[in-house]
Amino acid sequence: MSKILIRGAKVLGGEPQDVLIDGGTIAEVGADLSAEGAEIVEADGKVLLPGLVDLHTHLREPGREDSETVLTGTRAAASGGYTTVFAMANTFPVADTAGVVEQVWRLGKEHGYCDVQPIGAVTVGLEGRKLAELGAMHESAAGVTVFSDDGKCVHDAVIMRRALEYVKAFGGVVAQHAQEPRLTEGAEMNEGIVSAELGLGGWPAVAEESIIARDVLLADHVGSRVHICHLSTAGSVEIVRWAKSRGIAVTAEVTPHHLLLTDELVRTYNPVYKVNPPLRTERDVMALREALADGTIDIVATDHAPHPHEDKDCEWAAAAMGMVGLETALSVVQETMVDTGLLDWAGVADRMSVKPAQIGQAMGHGRPVSAGEPANLTLVDTAYRGPVEPAGFASRSRNTPYEGRELPGRVTHTWLRGKATLVDGKLT
Repeated sequence: MSKILIRGAKVLGGEPQDVLIDGGTIAEVGADLSAEGAEIVEADGKVLLPGLVDLHTHLREPGREDSETVLTGTRAAASGGYTTVFAMANTFPVADTAGVVEQVWRLGKEHGYCDVQPIGAVTVGLEGRKLAELGAMHESAAGVTVFSDDGKCVHDAVIMRRALEYVKAFGGVVAQHAQEPRLTEGAEMNEGIVSAELGLGGWPAVAEESIIARDVLLADHVGSRVHICHLSTAGSVEIVRWAKSRGIAVTAEVTPHHLLLTDELVRTYNPVYKVNPPLRTERDVMALREALADGTIDIVATDHAPHPHEDKDCEWAAAAMGMVGLETALSVVQETMVDTGLLDWAGVADRMSVKPAQIGQAMGHGRPVSAGEPANLTLVDTAYRGPVEPAGFASRSRNTPYEGRELPGRVTHTWLRGKATLVDGKLT
């Protein structure tokens, strides 16, 4: 693998520096580095970040390859600046055995656009009745450390307690989709003024908050780690803040769309805005931004949820829930957090690379941009601003809520262990 000199990059948004990659490693960082024998990438003041890490991606394979595959999903990830993604377990068959998680892991190895770390199901078939093969999945070649029934809540408190106890033995974490199912029967959008005016079934904030409150108490009781998926309400923020003040081992994520979009958009009845958990109010959005800024919310995770055209281009009630997000996440975070002054680029690196890598134990990712570290990097043109054009997505699906919307920032280059996966905005 040849040498690459990234010249004049703002590392974490700081002063321009040169970064020399030699093989799969960062060889040197400094001013006026020698370009001898190196391919030169002129950064021209673009921001250089450690490769992004997504703790919450749906790759759909096996079983729903009409929506996404490991190949198309990892190509989308590289386009968005990601060097590793954690693939959720709600595939067909469900990733609840060592065999299925190893299949997903090997597909990621074969395609090479980013690392793929499978997430194992907590319960068999995501049915919430019997623990899945947690130990076998951890001991498999995939080395699973994160377990989730995402798409469904582990609603039985006894099952949740047992899962927390089990993963504690090997330092794993249970990632909870916080949704009390009885409180969301027939729900189609956030419960509030807009749902009342539209006559759509309301999804109350307490359905999320009650599960989070229960699970942080269970984690405290057991002495284990719990991670809250796609936190979406101001009340949930306060519960997590309280739990952290007590020293409870809880981490939480927020999606880009919950940082930007509100339930007012549902007035269009456009199913592209139908998502789980639902878009909330402006008050919730502001609380989520502040919580991400102050560290109450640890990370940004995309919840990239691809669907084929026919599952979204239909009436609201029949439409599938979910949005694609890998290729727009960084732009939305720049819009909502950086350009508003709530985070600097070092903070973005922390929330979108360092912390998710730590939570998921993604070895070699989320590391400092410094000599001797793996060359997992992304280069971002932060001065760019333009409309989102889903026709150009690498993802197999196009269900983005941002079509035609102008967003800032564009990933121009991504390197995975020194190998370019994206060059000048084009996949290699």
